[in-house]
Amino acid sequence: MTADVGAQMRKGVVEYCVLGLLAREPMYGWQLAEALTGAGLIASIGTLYPLLGRLRDNGAVTTFDMPSESGPARKYYRLTDVGTTQLAQFRTQWTPFARVVTGLVGEE
Repeated sequence: MTADVGAQMRKGVVEYCVLGLLAREPMYGWQLAEALTGAGLIASIGTLYPLLGRLRDNGAVTTFDMPSESGPARKYYRLTDVGTTQLAQFRTQWTPFARVVTGLVGEE
């Protein structure tokens, strides 16, 4: 069993956390990284871009460029219909799953 249980749990849900953030509004990579690192879900922005690439490859997100007031255009990510469906499926399963795990693991 792995020593870092938290890392394994984060790895399992961070993709859906990205989808959840993008369901609120399109965001560029740095915004996503700040939200996720601030919540303790990723260690650095370097771990985010491969995940965004996978989400784009599987059709869950798409990108568009938007001019920036402080430099070059930024690549924004937005949810697609596929991503919306994936997030909806996760949401319907998350609460019952978390309830079962809490019931089994519980507090001493």
